[in-house]
Amino acid sequence: MENDFINLNADNISSEHLCCAIADKKHQYGVAVKKAWIADRIAEGHVFRKLNKKGKVFIEYTPLEKAWVPIVGDNYIFIYCLWVSGSFKGNGYGKELLDYCIADAKKQSKAGVCIISSKKKKPFLSEKKFMQKFGFETVDTIDGEYELLALSFDGSKPQFLPTAKTQRIDSETLTIYYGLQCPYIPNCIKQIEAYCKTNDIPIELIAVDSLEKSKRLPCVFNNWAVFYKGKFETVHLLNEGYLKKMLERSTN
Repeated sequence: MENDFINLNADNISSEHLCCAIADKKHQYGVAVKKAWIADRIAEGHVFRKLNKKGKVFIEYTPLEKAWVPIVGDNYIFIYCLWVSGSFKGNGYGKELLDYCIADAKKQSKAGVCIISSKKKKPFLSEKKFMQKFGFETVDTIDGEYELLALSFDGSKPQFLPTAKTQRIDSETLTIYYGLQCPYIPNCIKQIEAYCKTNDIPIELIAVDSLEKSKRLPCVFNNWAVFYKGKFETVHLLNEGYLKKMLERSTN
């Protein structure tokens, strides 16, 4: 029996859950922001496909030309997120979702599929070893740590834009670039702002709210990027505890 999956569209997006933060009230504003963002992207070919159950089992992808990331390539699909969590792991859902994406790319006569990963496993990024099972290969890197993986159908390769490889900004202030794609981001920002205010830490928050801004970013970026003292630190979403550890590490 085939598993029951749903693709979000203009008719069902208001009533369907987004897998992340299903019942957590503090993230519901973020869910609303994400739904509005997806609704504006559907006509561009944006796909959000999920298992028809309450849980984190989904894939989200879009034509690379419309992807809010500092990556370029001719006629590729970019995967924002592929996530299977908790008790849903080990049931083949990740394979089914990725197979669907690859088949969809071929149906559209795309040149291939790409995704951001890392040399060593990191939170909020798809695992390299899993993607390699499907033929994905490293086609570009940033600082030898973050990797652009691609499954090419025609031999062409996407790449990080040169500006993304700088990984530095002029400002010494704690600086966070954030997107609209993740429902956890608004609450993260709320926590970080409160912590910085209490501890007199200057902070600059920069909304990446357009395709053009995303293509000009000075770092690797999927929906979040943190700089401190001019240096890129992480794509890991911050809460108060993680920020405190990061600042302590950076000052020692």
